[in-house]
Amino acid sequence: MEPNKTAAAIETILFAMGDSVEVSALALALEISQNEVREAVKALEERYDAQQSGLMINWFEDAVQLSSRPEYYEYLVKIAKAPKKQVLTDTLMETLSIIAFKQPVTRAEVESIRGVNSDFAISKLVGFGLVEEVGRKDAPGRPLLFGTTEQFLRSFGISSLSDLPDLGTEQMEEFREEAEKEVDSRLDI
Repeated sequence: MEPNKTAAAIETILFAMGDSVEVSALALALEISQNEVREAVKALEERYDAQQSGLMINWFEDAVQLSSRPEYYEYLVKIAKAPKKQVLTDTLMETLSIIAFKQPVTRAEVESIRGVNSDFAISKLVGFGLVEEVGRKDAPGRPLLFGTTEQFLRSFGISSLSDLPDLGTEQMEEFREEAEKEVDSRLDI
C-alpha cells in the first residue's frame, strides 16, 4: 500500500474508533509492519501540524488516538452544551397519544392499536422523558405498564391529564383506520 493510502486508512480507522488503537492492531488490519504504521502516523501528525488542523494524534504507549486540539475545546463545549432539539415524528406522536389517552398501557396494547411494532417509539419516548414505566400489569408475564411523565405535561403546556381532550369511540376508530392505512401503504397492500 502506498504511504498516502496507508495514512488515509489509519486516519479513517482512528476517526471511526474514537478510542486509542494499538499499533499492532493497525498493522494487522492493514497487513503492514508496525514500523510502517508508526511512519504513517508520524506523517499524519506532520500534516496536521503543517495545516494547523484542529485534529491531532495522541500516543499512549504503543497505541494512537485521533483527537481534537485542546485549544479548540471551547468550541466543542459550546456545541455540546447547546440544547438538543427533540423532534417528535408522526410515529412518536401517534405512540405518545395512545399512551397518554390509554395509560397505564402495555407495549402490546399500544402495538395492537397501532398495528405495528412500537419498541423503538416507546424507547425513544422514554429517552425523551415523556413516557415512563409506571408498574406491571397483573397478567401472565407481568408486562410493563407505561404512562406519561410530568415532563410530558410541561412539554404540552397542560397541568393535568384531565386537560387532555375527550376522545370518543368514533375518534379512536378513526385513528385506528388511519394507522391501518399507513401500515397498508408501507407494505404496498
